[in-house]
Amino acid sequence: MLNIARGITRLNRWIGRTVAWIILPIFVLLIIDVAMRYLVGRPAIWTSELAQLVFGVYGVIAGGYLLAERAHVNVDIFYGKMPRKRKALVDVATSILFFMFMAVLMYQGTDLAWDSIEKLETSQSIWNPPVWPVKLMIPVAGLLLLLQGIVRLVADIRVLMGLPADDETFGAQATDEPSH
Repeated sequence: MLNIARGITRLNRWIGRTVAWIILPIFVLLIIDVAMRYLVGRPAIWTSELAQLVFGVYGVIAGGYLLAERAHVNVDIFYGKMPRKRKALVDVATSILFFMFMAVLMYQGTDLAWDSIEKLETSQSIWNPPVWPVKLMIPVAGLLLLLQGIVRLVADIRVLMGLPADDETFGAQATDEPSH
């Protein structure tokens, strides 16, 4: 079980670090678009749309990584001052909301992706690139986030039981130090 948790965490961390580099081609594409608009007088028909598609993948696929690194936005007014075990208790209690959200995301995302794949959906623009691969990434990213959420829940339960929950296996852990 610990090896599976470690594998999920490593996978999400690897994907997060790898996908982080996608920001560079997005930046280059947008610079090309601006250059074409001001130097040639016409923007390229594909750069802005491709940047949107790439950024869409970038935005959804990073969820598992963010959860592994405890990098999602948190309201730390009370939570940040709690000891580690109380944070784990709050995380376990609120995990029901996470799993409800994930059920909807997985159901709706899979339905959306499947419909798009069946139609080999394109953007319907002048350039008309396929958008079904981007929509397929929604349930893939959802699955990665769901698996990391299960790992996080197991880590929180282990903390409550007084068992170790190391960062390599379970991702970044809450600490007793107040958040800044």
